[in-house]
Amino acid sequence: MTEMSYLDGNMLDGPMRELFTVDLSSAMGRCENCGTTGSMASLHVYSHAPGLVARCPSCEEVMVRLVRGPDRAWLDMRGTTYLQVPMPMEQTFPGPL
Repeated sequence: MTEMSYLDGNMLDGPMRELFTVDLSSAMGRCENCGTTGSMASLHVYSHAPGLVARCPSCEEVMVRLVRGPDRAWLDMRGTTYLQVPMPMEQTFPGPL
């Protein structure tokens, strides 16, 4: 393997902070189980547990789990193949090193 320059995970702080400050209700996701694609707003969310469980509207498989504590949150999206988030056009991206 050739030597490649890399940055540590702290470099993701800014871009991730920008990503999660957008309204995710219009973000499009794909169910890992059945392949249905739709907006986050179309998920069926259940709040009867210690957190929120969002299920696919087609096959009812769990796509997202969100648990909030007093000083932290846990986000599990292993039932989601991808999440496509709309970003403003003036968004800047970090350039190559």
